[in-house]
Formats: sequence, C-alpha cells, structure tokens
Amino acid sequence: MTILGAKAKAIRETKAKHPDWTDGQITDKLIAYYSEQAHSSAQRATTLAHVTGRGLPTDEEQSLRGSSLAQAIEEDRAAGLIPFYVLATSGTTPHCAFDNLTELGAICQAEELWLHVDAAYAGSAFICPEFRHWMAGVECVDSFNFNPHKWLLVNFDCSALWLKDMSLISQALDYNCPIIRPNPDSGEAMPDFRHYQVALGRRCRSMKVWFVLRMYGVEGLQKYIRTQVGLAKEFEKLVQLDDRFEMMVPVRLGLACFRLKASGEANMRLMKRINDSKRLFLTHAMLNGQAVFRFTAGASRTNSADIHHSWKIIQEEATDFLKGESDQKK
Repeated sequence: MTILGAKAKAIRETKAKHPDWTDGQITDKLIAYYSEQAHSSAQRATTLAHVTGRGLPTDEEQSLRGSSLAQAIEEDRAAGLIPFYVLATSGTTPHCAFDNLTELGAICQAEELWLHVDAAYAGSAFICPEFRHWMAGVECVDSFNFNPHKWLLVNFDCSALWLKDMSLISQALDYNCPIIRPNPDSGEAMPDFRHYQVALGRRCRSMKVWFVLRMYGVEGLQKYIRTQVGLAKEFEKLVQLDDRFEMMVPVRLGLACFRLKASGEANMRLMKRINDSKRLFLTHAMLNGQAVFRFTAGASRTNSADIHHSWKIIQEEATDFLKGESDQKK
C-alpha cells in the first residue's frame, strides 16, 4: 500500500512540473529501491505497482548504506528516471541485517523520496529498549511496518503499519460507492479504513493485540523476546565449540546463521538429510554465494533443552553425512 501512496504522490508532483506528461509516461519513469537482501515482497510490490524496482548492494554486514543509494539515484536521474521510493529493512529475512536508516533517511529527505521500513520480524524486538539502537533514524521515515504475529505472540495474521501522513494513502486508494457512502450531514470526521487498504472489508485484528497485551503486559513480552535472543546466543556458542561448523554472521536477535565447513552443495545435501530425518527442520539462505543454515528460536515454549536437543541432531546427522562422504571418496 505504501508504494501506491508514494506512486500517486510522485505522479501528482511530476505532473505539476510537466503538465503534458500522462500518468503512463510518468509511471514508466518511476523507480523504487531496496536492498538485495530485502524480502521477495519488495519485488512483488514494484510488480503490482507497475514500476521499476532496483536491488542495491549492501556492505559487509549486509546493510544498505547511504552511499549505495546516493549512487543509484545519481545514475538513474542521469538516465531520465524518477526515483520516488526506498524500502529499507530492519531485520532482513536471510540474515536479520539492518539497513542504515540514519543515512538513508537523510538522503530520502534531501531527494524527496518516500522511505518505508519493513521490520516484519525484528520490529517486535523494539519493545525492549536495548534493541532500539537499530531504530536510529526512524524519525526520517514516512511509513513503518511490522508483523506482531511473527514474534509478539499474536495469532496469524496481524500487521501493524504506521504512517507519517495517512492522507497520502487515502488519496491513492480513495473510492466512493453510493451504498456505503458516509452520511454527509453527520459532521463527524471518522477514519474510513477502506481508503487505507486494497480490500473493502477488514477484520478486527487490533482485538488480538489487545488481548495479548492484557495477558502478558509489556514486561511479559519483553521477557519473552529477551529469552528468545538468549537462546539464539546459546545456540551460537554450541556451534563455535564444533570446529566442523562456522558462524557466518554474528547472531542478531533470535536468528543464527551457520554452515558446515564444506562446499555449498555439501551443505545443501546435509540440510536435506536433516530435514528428511523429520526430527528437525532447517531453512537456508545465500551469503556471498554460499549456502548458510538458518536456525531461530521462535516458539513460545522453546527452552535451553530444546536448543541442545536440536544441536545434537545436527551434530549426529553431520557425523553420519561426513562419514558417508568420506566412504564415497575411497
């Protein structure tokens, strides 16, 4: 939705400068930016909005920096394109990396680009003050989204979206139908949520959040997040004690990224073996062309014993896998 609001805003502003340009001509020139580490929803958003999307390279910590964005804007403006939207990620799906909001925000403000933050997973952790350093620069963003159903004990689905200027979304999605038109004589300026989303109707997701807050309280939710982060750190220490494995990036929040010290193909075969055992399920991501395993503690009842049990399964499968690999070479 935010990209639709940004698109409508960009078209209005460009038409003011070029009244003879059609909406289609302007849309063909619009370009949005996001990190190469961004979720696939970034590409889907640009596809649905019928605009060009460009993935930008990140630094050694998988973070999108201001220099990368500034260079892209300069190149695209020189090519006759119209930069209008930047999607920054706080807690990327592959490695839980954080784009630099302070640097990106300063550039977006100077260039008059919409800055949106996708904090789908990591946003829940910001309920704890000690993790809010990753929010530095958030005062510069135009919209911010996170999913309480991912890590805040709220049942699926629930997405929370903050907007600096809600009117920019309603202007992009506003439509009127005689049978649902509000009473013009009521004199009440009530928010009409059909103008803030694609769907006409809406479920009361806020009720789920209210019940969770009532049940756990802020301190209970903070304790839950801190416990999960601690379990991920505990798993990291177990990996570091086994010289057959290596951590690929430091643990960020509840996600540990590690791999067997072997080829990418060997890691993929090991992952298949682990998953086929049906004792544990791992997913993978790519980092610098190498396959890495992703392990996260996310269930509400996960404890230290579960972490050690999971690592024992990985070690057992790795031992059998490496023995089989060695026998094949003989």
